[in-house]
Amino acid sequence: MRVAVIDYKAGNLTSVLKALRHLGAEPEVTDADLTLIERAERIVLPGVGHFAATARLDSTGITTAVRAAIARGVPFLGICVGMQWLFAGSSEEPNQRGLAAFPQSCSRFPEGHEKVPHVGWNSLEVCPNSRLLAGISSGEYVYFTHSYRAPVVAETVAASNYIEPFSAAVERANVMGVQFHPEKSGATGLKILRNFLAFAMEGAC
Repeated sequence: MRVAVIDYKAGNLTSVLKALRHLGAEPEVTDADLTLIERAERIVLPGVGHFAATARLDSTGITTAVRAAIARGVPFLGICVGMQWLFAGSSEEPNQRGLAAFPQSCSRFPEGHEKVPHVGWNSLEVCPNSRLLAGISSGEYVYFTHSYRAPVVAETVAASNYIEPFSAAVERANVMGVQFHPEKSGATGLKILRNFLAFAMEGAC
């Protein structure tokens, strides 16, 4: 299976590529080659760091190519900042727009008694009808590292709580995102990636 993994120079792709290969996928990394996105059977956008780095997706034409792929029904998965990019934007960089597959915006955890960023293992509250999280039970733990988060929305299929509830995973048709790092979340994370790879290319967002 051809999986395009987008590199926008803001994260370490090694663990994502290793996990995908372990599951039998054939990941191909692209930072500007749009033909890899056009022929991909799955697309993954991992990301860490500042939301401003997603500007590269616009300047290289990847944003446009991803929109077209989603319209064709290609399953898309955003990880961490990659999930935040699926929203309209983030207060981390107000002048940089996201893909706006979901119309809300991301914002920083409020300062208080808990430290920001949120780093470490936390549990999920899972919605029962998610295809991405099929076989994942509420209470299972995954690994997070982030200062900004998406609100709980209609498309939230898993929520977590740190200071306040936030979206840990979102899903609508072939567009999916996870705030946590499945590639660093043990057996639970591998199950989620396996579910993503098993998605049928139908039901475009």
